[in-house]
Amino acid sequence: MLIQSAAVLYLAASLAAPAPQARPYQPQKARRHFITLYAERQFVQGSGFEQHPLEELLGQEVDEVHLQSFHYRTKDNLTLITVDDFGRRAAAVGATVYPFGSSEGATVAIRGSLESIPDVRVSFSGPAPSPTYELTGGRAVDVGAGIDMSDRARGWSLGTHAYVIGGVGRAITDQRKGTRYFVEGGGGMTFGALGFDIAFKYVSNNFTVPVDHSVRAIPISLRATLGF
Repeated sequence: MLIQSAAVLYLAASLAAPAPQARPYQPQKARRHFITLYAERQFVQGSGFEQHPLEELLGQEVDEVHLQSFHYRTKDNLTLITVDDFGRRAAAVGATVYPFGSSEGATVAIRGSLESIPDVRVSFSGPAPSPTYELTGGRAVDVGAGIDMSDRARGWSLGTHAYVIGGVGRAITDQRKGTRYFVEGGGGMTFGALGFDIAFKYVSNNFTVPVDHSVRAIPISLRATLGF
């Protein structure tokens, strides 16, 4: 009888004791990257070309026309504008620095780049500051800062990231120099140190010769990256 009572008490104590809790699983984080080098090909779309730069150059409203030998006409019908060339391809190289490292979550990103600027050639028939307007041999140096949100994986597993960056730069062409500002967003995949991004950028190139004006564009970029 004593043995049975002891067995019942032991069973009751075992049921009442708290079960040992398993430690939560915490996967190891990918190592931090502190710099990413990249090269990209840009496919450039114009943005508001009739306002920037045509209306700024001519000092009046400009209308787009179709099925004509020219492309735009001023409101007073005195000046006809022909876009002889608007380049659609550009290229860039650059580097992104992560001062606090990039592994998982949000981090600060600082970027510098050297880019080409597509050629622009426009001719005017009628009153205009000059018979032609040209931007050729263009290149730009940009510096910006923003936020990068990453989920990098260990080894050569698949990781992802997305970012938004804004900044300023310097535009230099054969005809004139100016300033520029931009905002850019994009993201992509990483496989260890290698990666592939798609990015969308809005950029305004601002000049003061012959009058204050800007040329604006939206480059869409395909980018290969190498991170360390």
